[in-house]
Amino acid sequence: MEMSHLTAATAFSESDNDSSVCFSDAVHMEASVVDSTTADVEALRRLSDNLGSAFQSPDFDFYADASIAVAGSIPREVGVHRCVLSARSPFFREVFARREKGVPAKLELRELVRDLEVGYEALVVVLGYLYSGRVGPLPRGFCTCVDEECSHEGCRPVVDFMVQVLYASFTFDISELVNLFQRHLLDILKKVAIDDIPVILNVANMCSKFCARLLTKCIEMVAKSDLDFVTLDKVLPPDIVKQIMDLRLNFGIARPQINDISNKHVKRMHRALDSDDVELVGMLLKEGHTSLDDSYALHYAVAYCDLKITTELLDLGLADVNHRNPRGYTVLHIAAMRREPQIIVSLLTKGARPSDLTLDGRNALQISKRLTRSVDYCRSIEEGKASPKDGLCIEILEQAERRDPPIGEASVSLAMAGDDLRGRLLYLENRVALARVLFPMEAKVAMDIAHVDGTMEFPLGSTSNHTTTSQRTSADLNETLFKFKEYLARMEALCRTVELGKRFFPRCSDFLNKIMDDEYTELTSLGQDDSEERRKRFLELQEGVIKAFCEDKEEFDRSALSPSPSTLRSRK
Repeated sequence: MEMSHLTAATAFSESDNDSSVCFSDAVHMEASVVDSTTADVEALRRLSDNLGSAFQSPDFDFYADASIAVAGSIPREVGVHRCVLSARSPFFREVFARREKGVPAKLELRELVRDLEVGYEALVVVLGYLYSGRVGPLPRGFCTCVDEECSHEGCRPVVDFMVQVLYASFTFDISELVNLFQRHLLDILKKVAIDDIPVILNVANMCSKFCARLLTKCIEMVAKSDLDFVTLDKVLPPDIVKQIMDLRLNFGIARPQINDISNKHVKRMHRALDSDDVELVGMLLKEGHTSLDDSYALHYAVAYCDLKITTELLDLGLADVNHRNPRGYTVLHIAAMRREPQIIVSLLTKGARPSDLTLDGRNALQISKRLTRSVDYCRSIEEGKASPKDGLCIEILEQAERRDPPIGEASVSLAMAGDDLRGRLLYLENRVALARVLFPMEAKVAMDIAHVDGTMEFPLGSTSNHTTTSQRTSADLNETLFKFKEYLARMEALCRTVELGKRFFPRCSDFLNKIMDDEYTELTSLGQDDSEERRKRFLELQEGVIKAFCEDKEEFDRSALSPSPSTLRSRK
């Protein structure tokens, strides 16, 4: 009675002397199992396709009962089903359990994933996996850099995207997706620039035991690298730094340091920079124990300090902007890694050489390109929009590698303003104000370096004043609150702003030239016409400019009261 199916079949075969009967039965049984398995696989595939297509459908939001909002330059929302997310993720099950039943839940991604900024595209990949159980191809535009010579297997956009998906998967308690992207990152580690490995290491550390293999491998790679202690101390947790330093001792590795960290004078210099205390820096220099170059103070300031302290350090004129640290990086290389346009322009105007190469053959432009997502950069170029910060760095460095344009009249309009001081000053105010509206980031970079605090309106006359243009101009100059020298200083700063724009942002400058040339010609002809209708139109245009300047200046002043995110990060 306990005879197996195989024994029974054998006995039957021998008594019948026809083994083909037994073989035929076995084939049918195996075929039945295969058919059943195939049917199960096909059913699961259809289920995956159906749920996946529902998630991707443009009509999905119509019947979704929850949403996840993603902050950013363009805020977006993703519609989701509570039942699907709760069934697939213990994290979401707990989140939705705390919500009031029957009320659509609107979740904020930054509240769900608090320790790392996760983008919309990474969130879609994670949610798509929850619905379909599959991960499609990574979005190319978001995982490729601007450098056309790059293989895009380990550049920074790929790293950033993968760690975002990894950490979101860890937060949402999707262990299989964590394992998948841990494997992906392990596969590309050898192709990742050593300066980007700490990015992966930090996220692996936050995922703790779930990414133990990735964490161990990253620590080992950093320990064997030339990353100095100062860099490690700034970007990694203390316990991880200790592990790396202990591992170096075990390996018998003595890596060159950016400076002797045991040197109390260098440490005091760094503390002074961290405190934004240029006066203390000057006092330390007078003591003569170290110099800005010997302590690599400019490298340090460009990498970690506030923009203001970097500018003040440059203005001292005591540091070589082309000095290299032991890793072979110039200050401009470090600035390209930080991706701060104002610092890059400041260094270039102080004589930094954009052609200098790192030990592995990269210049500042190539460094910047490898750090920038192609989708952001190409979108701004193709659509004629203001560039994001990363793209702006590329544009600046590209212009720096080319021949500097001759410095002369900004456009036809400035020449048309003639020798009249007020006319030239008004033109420059108009141009810079327009630049702030159309190209805010580019304008801010040029204005900050030229020390222009904003645009300002001038007393251009009132509708009750029917004097001639020359009489109005004379009266305005006599009544202005500024002295003649202040007018000249203001005009010099504005001219420098326009010149910087022409040198580093030719695309924006050409666009402004066209607008200013066309509109200023009309404005000039209106102002010189004595007819009542033309005079009225002239005054309307003047009042419109004044109003725009006032609103623009108020908004600029409000934004100046709070530090930028980049400033806050640099102070940490």
